[in-house]
Amino acid sequence: MSLPRIVSREQWRAAREELLRKEEAVRRAREALGAERRRLPMVEIDPEYVFEGGDGKATLLDLFEERAQLVVHHFMFAPEWDSGCPCCAAFLDQVGHLAHLRARNTAFAAVSRAPFTRILPFKARMGWAVPWYSSAHGDFNRDFEATVDSGGTLVERAGLSCFLRDHDRVFHTYSVYDDGLDGLGTTAALLDLTALGRSPAGSERLRLHDEYDD
Repeated sequence: MSLPRIVSREQWRAAREELLRKEEAVRRAREALGAERRRLPMVEIDPEYVFEGGDGKATLLDLFEERAQLVVHHFMFAPEWDSGCPCCAAFLDQVGHLAHLRARNTAFAAVSRAPFTRILPFKARMGWAVPWYSSAHGDFNRDFEATVDSGGTLVERAGLSCFLRDHDRVFHTYSVYDDGLDGLGTTAALLDLTALGRSPAGSERLRLHDEYDD
């Protein structure tokens, strides 16, 4: 592995300032892209998806926990696997405390095709408190392209899907898969994928995660 060349502090500062201008251009482009993403049209969800979680059966509307938005992590965990995908596990490891999302009117949940009886021990092994549901008995994964048919074989895909609700109506606003998850996982990055962005109605100022009202 080649190492960076050694220069003086003045040379480093000049090179850093040149790079900073490029980084700021990328940041502005990213902000513009985020604004365009929030202007995407949305699709109303007609099927009554039913999941299995820690409290039994749950609908897609239940996953919102009465909040305005929902981010679903399509966690690769096929029904026949003994444990979940290591890459998906690494992604979930970096998701911040959910109190920050919840204070911004946004729920988060993982969904996999594995039966909940396999999800539960793996979740305990990983020490995660994030809500996690099984979609084993429905078409949720296929409908949102987290499970695809490749030559007669079902293939799992990692992804994130964002949903918005208006009372009891649920809408799909955005999805991203595979390499598109790189750099995501923080509260800000997840909110940037949603229709309402970082400041949905009713959001609070940033606090320590144990200082938010429940």
